[in-house]
Amino acid sequence: MTAAHLSLPPATAAAAPDTPIPSADGAEHAVSFDKYSMLIDGRRVVLWSGEIHPYRLPSPSLWRDVLQKLRAHGHNAVSIYVAWNYHSPAPGVYDFTGVRDLDLFLRMAAETGLYVLVRPGPYINSEVDGGGFPGWLTATKGRARTDDPTYLAHADEYLTAVNEIVARHQYTRGAGTVVLYQLENEYAPLFGTATGRAYMAHLYAKVRADGIDVPLFHNDFDRNGRWVPGSFDTGGESGRYLYAFDGYPVPTDPPPDWGYFGVGGPQGGSTASPDTPGFIAEFGGGWFDAWGGAGFSGKGYEEVRRSRDGAYLRRFGLTNLANGIKIFNVYMAFGGTSWGWLPAPIVYTSYDYGAALDEARNVTSKMVPMHQIGQLLQSVPDLAKLDRATGTTAANPALKVYHLTNPDTGAHVYVLRNDSAEPVSSDVPLALPDGTTMPAEVTVGAEDAKLIATGIRLGRARLAYSTVQPMLGVNAGRLDVAVFAGRTGEAAEAAFALESKPRTRVLDGRASTAYADGRLTVRPDKLGGLTRVLIGSSLLVLFADDDASARLWRHDTPSGPVLVRGPALLRTARLNGATVHLAGDTVEDADLEVWAPRGVQRVTWNGEPVRVRATDSGSLAAVRTLPGVAEVALPTLTGWRHRPENPEAEPEFDDSEWTVADRTTSHSTTPVPAGQPVLFADDYGFHYGDVWYRGSFDDAGGIASVALDYSTGTQGLLMAWLDGHPLGTHRMPVPTASQSGWGTWTATATFTVPDELRTEGGHVLSVLVRRMQHDQDGWAADTHKAARGLTAAMFTGAAPALTWRIQGAATSDPVRGPLNTGGLYGERHGWHLPGLKIAQGWQETSFPRSVRRQGVDWYRTTFRLNVDHGTDASIGITFTDDASRAYRLQLWVNGWNMGQYINDVGPQHTFVVPNGVLRTRGRNTLALAVLSDGTTPAGPGDVTLTLLGSSAGGVTVVPVDSPSL
Repeated sequence: MTAAHLSLPPATAAAAPDTPIPSADGAEHAVSFDKYSMLIDGRRVVLWSGEIHPYRLPSPSLWRDVLQKLRAHGHNAVSIYVAWNYHSPAPGVYDFTGVRDLDLFLRMAAETGLYVLVRPGPYINSEVDGGGFPGWLTATKGRARTDDPTYLAHADEYLTAVNEIVARHQYTRGAGTVVLYQLENEYAPLFGTATGRAYMAHLYAKVRADGIDVPLFHNDFDRNGRWVPGSFDTGGESGRYLYAFDGYPVPTDPPPDWGYFGVGGPQGGSTASPDTPGFIAEFGGGWFDAWGGAGFSGKGYEEVRRSRDGAYLRRFGLTNLANGIKIFNVYMAFGGTSWGWLPAPIVYTSYDYGAALDEARNVTSKMVPMHQIGQLLQSVPDLAKLDRATGTTAANPALKVYHLTNPDTGAHVYVLRNDSAEPVSSDVPLALPDGTTMPAEVTVGAEDAKLIATGIRLGRARLAYSTVQPMLGVNAGRLDVAVFAGRTGEAAEAAFALESKPRTRVLDGRASTAYADGRLTVRPDKLGGLTRVLIGSSLLVLFADDDASARLWRHDTPSGPVLVRGPALLRTARLNGATVHLAGDTVEDADLEVWAPRGVQRVTWNGEPVRVRATDSGSLAAVRTLPGVAEVALPTLTGWRHRPENPEAEPEFDDSEWTVADRTTSHSTTPVPAGQPVLFADDYGFHYGDVWYRGSFDDAGGIASVALDYSTGTQGLLMAWLDGHPLGTHRMPVPTASQSGWGTWTATATFTVPDELRTEGGHVLSVLVRRMQHDQDGWAADTHKAARGLTAAMFTGAAPALTWRIQGAATSDPVRGPLNTGGLYGERHGWHLPGLKIAQGWQETSFPRSVRRQGVDWYRTTFRLNVDHGTDASIGITFTDDASRAYRLQLWVNGWNMGQYINDVGPQHTFVVPNGVLRTRGRNTLALAVLSDGTTPAGPGDVTLTLLGSSAGGVTVVPVDSPSL
């Protein structure tokens, strides 16, 4: 059977990719859009994007790992926030080196073949401290997120630093792959006001003046038509700004229609801006979890992932595509870790988000639909231009049908959705390429969806219709490969338009074929594993269930596409003469099968040659399976040393170098209490972590109690001592589900003064405040400026005059940045750093511990890892203890603050430590700073290393403090 009998054009030596893969190729490119889609050099592109935040993965080597995983799983774009606070420790100081190297990230994205959406704020929200505003901004005058000149001067300075980097990575200049740039973030509060319009116009002009020439956009909070084109001054420029919106649907509700099939108008989603493509800047791929985990029954991010699983992404994602969404960004694709003092008050350290890639960089089952749809969008350009077609209904009304058509090619697309709790089978009338209509029986699983089509091309093969979702089509040399994917056990059929009856052969699985009316219909018995049917000698049809589809990898090269089956991940494919060089990962022993351009005869895997044989499927298959990952052995943590801390509580402690707290005015939104000096930590330059106060006064006679007002983020606490005697600890309450969004908490801690301390002479009131983080500023009300720390002190029975001194973090860590440390004595003296010489005062100890005192205790140990070369092992540190024991701790690994654990609050018990911070082949230092209130015995309990995932392969990892980074 020849290619001509299949009505296909003659095979060429190398068919070009359906959509060119972006790179920093040195050529200028045109980036524009119309009402349907983005246009890259005049070609339509659907952007299938995932959100990641470089600042939540403090190991640049692993940026490449995550980017490659997104690209392999069908994404052609990545979206990133840039966090102002991550790069600016002080006014006028900007750091884009090391773990903050934005230039490096953008280079990696281009090398991986991903378009980039850059979102630098200045405000980003993102569940980070201050919504991304730097701590020092809290102590400046002027209202943020407005046209206030003081704020704009600071914001412009920041944008200048960011835009200098972003501008040179624009795809329009050929030195990068940035194609879209966001102004501000969810700027709803001042929409329609003169202030809001002036602010947005200023940002637009500033960004353009800085050389950003790609299209700009803003993401509307919900769907209210805010900041559509024409709603503010763009300096006369038109056609270069898009409307986008965010959408975080309730997973138990039917997917909403945010476009063609919705309510229309300003609140209809994409219909608010009919001349720009449908654009969801943030689609809720998961959700954040708060301290205590009340929103998800204390089960943490695994419950988020369960409630927003792969079927959720497929059902909601396909509904969005049906509604004309052509720029689709899932927030988050990889959540990462809010390490140090990065997290906003409302979240704890893990920002896993229930994403398709978990915090340990493992691919979860949620990635399957993203992979299937992403590959489909790359293979079928018809999907980039669709109009709503005439109404089509299924025979069974439980099956919702969205019918669309491409006005240029005549292809028809149907998104079928089942919102019920049971599978639904129904006849659906399909419009065929010959102009006729036929009913086709289609089954859609419970709370699921699928996309089927008529008249599209898969590779060079013309699909007449299918009742199963197409996944991809490639031309590999003389052979076209068409892949369909669905749930295990589903019925499926696909029909191809052919001039005459071809010869067919079932190569794997069970299937039947039938030819009639110019169509060859192929029906596997049921979807399960991989079914192969060869049609003639030039078309191979593959039917895959979800598991099998997750092991099919398309990679485009300059010589044509390569399709690989078998390994857990394909990172790269490169052709050199007759050899295809593949790199990727395995977890278990895996097959390796390759469809490659004509002339390829040899295969290598991760640099090693692989013996292959030619198959009846037109592929090269490895004679032996690829080996899986070797066992990873982790040591037991022993050799602990302990040292008590908090000398600041003692009356004789020398605080003469501390800052005197004597200011009388503040730019905070918290009023300064009458008769009190300003005690707010930010006003004295202490923006992150714990802060100490020492108040000196004469004559405690007659004092009955002391009342201390303080203001913190969620789960803040205050400890007080008088002349070294513990007065007690006050803690902010654990938030309920309805309080999970509260960013600032205030309270009064009242302590009785013991009789024996009510004496004449000098006294010292020492106060330690775990201030937690700054509130975000989502409503543009300067809520990030709410006070942190002690706000007032009052006595009953007497009124002695207090002289206050304050101390927080010493200096910003030049490698790890300002968010790494706070004001504990041990932090100020480097007890968290590797290389500390263990001197007098550090005593040997072991876990579990049971210490009952109010204060701070430090523990340190070292351990060695010896993970095999070529093994990517993701490792965490797990804390296990009786939940009734009241204490919290911070953990540092090799000097990096990897988070905060609160034993009696949770829900987080395991802390991911990224490779690069962690030396997987070498010596590591672990330091713990434990705060206990003395009401219960305090740990730590058991502290263990936990293997969170491993694979053979991975990427080369450079230690984060290496000079060669």
